[in-house]
Amino acid sequence: MIDATISQPIFEYARYIDAGDFKGVAELFRHGKIVTPQGDVCGYDEVLAMYTASTRLYDNGTPCTRHVTSNLDIRQDGDKASCESYFTVFQALPDFPLQAIISGSYSDHLQRVDGHWRFITRSMLPDLLGDLSRHLLFDPATLG
Repeated sequence: MIDATISQPIFEYARYIDAGDFKGVAELFRHGKIVTPQGDVCGYDEVLAMYTASTRLYDNGTPCTRHVTSNLDIRQDGDKASCESYFTVFQALPDFPLQAIISGSYSDHLQRVDGHWRFITRSMLPDLLGDLSRHLLFDPATLG
């Protein structure tokens, strides 16, 4: 039987980033790394720096997004697990109608330590790009 709490860091990631809580996101990767098309980002400090430098925040302190993670395919082997999933990011602003701005997949490797699941590696594989001009602080052409 698969431990239902494996999905906790996967869903926490979405909640933290939508709240503009980049410290919370970085804490999820304190002992892990994010693999992006631009390269690997390892540990708390690098992850915090990446999100701070790349994600636009608005007056309410958030990126005005909703990260939706779906189609989780979790495989567990004792205290290690992997998960393949899809993500879609929606954004809306007063002058920017609600729309999907990016979609792709995550490939996650997790490990249970002291009863809690944590990321070892998250590979982000964006493949459908929309209007990212209100979300990113860099040229989205570098994504793919």
